[in-house]
Amino acid sequence: MRDYANRALNQAQAKGATYADIRIVRRETQNIEVRNGIVQTLSLGDTYGFGIRVVADGAWGFASSHRLENAEIDRVAALAVAIAKASAISKASDVDLGPAECHVGTYTTPMKIDPFQVSLEKKIDYLLRSDKEARAVPGVRVAESTLGLERNHKIFASTEGSYIEQTLTETGVGVVVTAVSEGEMQQRSYPNSFGRHQGTGGYEFAETWDLPGNARRVAEEAVALLSAPQCPSGVTSIILDGPQLGLQVHESCGHPIELDRVFGTEAAYAGTSFLTPEKFGDFQYGSKIVNIVSDAVTPGGLGTYGYDDEGVPAQTTDIVKNGQFVGYLTSRETASQLRKIHPNAPARSNAAMRADGWNRIPIIRMNNVSLLPGTWTLDDVIADTDDGIYMITNKSWSIDDKRLNFQFGTELAYEIKKGKRGRMVKNATYTGMTPKFWAGCDAICNKDYWHVWGTPNCGKGQPGQVAHTGHGAAPARFRNVQVGVMK
Repeated sequence: MRDYANRALNQAQAKGATYADIRIVRRETQNIEVRNGIVQTLSLGDTYGFGIRVVADGAWGFASSHRLENAEIDRVAALAVAIAKASAISKASDVDLGPAECHVGTYTTPMKIDPFQVSLEKKIDYLLRSDKEARAVPGVRVAESTLGLERNHKIFASTEGSYIEQTLTETGVGVVVTAVSEGEMQQRSYPNSFGRHQGTGGYEFAETWDLPGNARRVAEEAVALLSAPQCPSGVTSIILDGPQLGLQVHESCGHPIELDRVFGTEAAYAGTSFLTPEKFGDFQYGSKIVNIVSDAVTPGGLGTYGYDDEGVPAQTTDIVKNGQFVGYLTSRETASQLRKIHPNAPARSNAAMRADGWNRIPIIRMNNVSLLPGTWTLDDVIADTDDGIYMITNKSWSIDDKRLNFQFGTELAYEIKKGKRGRMVKNATYTGMTPKFWAGCDAICNKDYWHVWGTPNCGKGQPGQVAHTGHGAAPARFRNVQVGVMK
């Protein structure tokens, strides 16, 4: 692999590149789904290839191939340089990567049980037991239990002297239960919505979440929702559980801090950002208890790795500190751009560049963007709330192209009256505007309730890329929020 990497870099330089890097990636996947007692899906995937990224005449070029052989490396390197030179005709300015990054190292996801070595029989039995528990509840129409695995083996080398090898392993599990009555359908998910919760780690991750031990409870909640009253409308206090708050962080905190969105180089797929450069270090994002960080080092986080796809070491960056906006997610190039606007900005990338496989160019992606824990217990937050709604597990979301105005719906909710959790209500939604919403955050639960929730389906870019991101969160309260009914 070193020989292949060196050949690619030498060929790119010989053709006129002033900078080049190569990523060689093998991705293995395994997905199993059980639906109503039947193994509905059993898929195995394996993809392998390389991508070469270059700067020539001050502009970017990229090309890739699934054939890792000398003649193809030569062709792809020459093509990447030709694309860069053609792009240079319309460049606004030369690419500036800032300080050189030269690193030699390895990283492997810590785990106890290699999930790819666990037998299919054991995995299927685990899902079938979950399915059986869910369907034991009268009124359940559909039960779906899933397990997903992914392993990426990546080699990165650059003309600055980096040579990095990483093996990243992910495990994800989930159960979704649908209950139906006349003219009504309700759904409950565990541990997270939209199929499954996922993290970096081995098969022990699946066992920790104990689908069979939770499926019956989730099914009972789905059935109970059928006869529950609608969530009332009005302005009130809300408490969001960890998974819902994780998605709130993802949509209203994570996406607007991607600096390519801010600079407008990523706009067509999902818009830009309200966090424009003049707000850097001089904008009140939320209340003083709101502290948000970006990191790629939290154990088990779905956005945890050793180095990003520019070869920059994983690190932790403050995004919001005591309510003040202080940081973006950056690449090497955008960090240099920001420093030209704000001389006190960090000159170095905070390792947020990732690509969805070997045939995509790296773009700025969230790693683990997390709301740090506070000091409360959940019981104390509820006891301190005279009137409100406790909202659990995401059902739907919508947010504008500046990541400013939003609406979220949850699968399950409970009224809070005079400090006590009251009746279950259904079809709960809440709306808000990002800075005002976070300004109303006045209680965050402590580290005992904090967990990094995985989002394995974050889309961005054209051609499209799917990233796996993590979001640490504990239940938190927000004051003066508009809630309503979703049908």
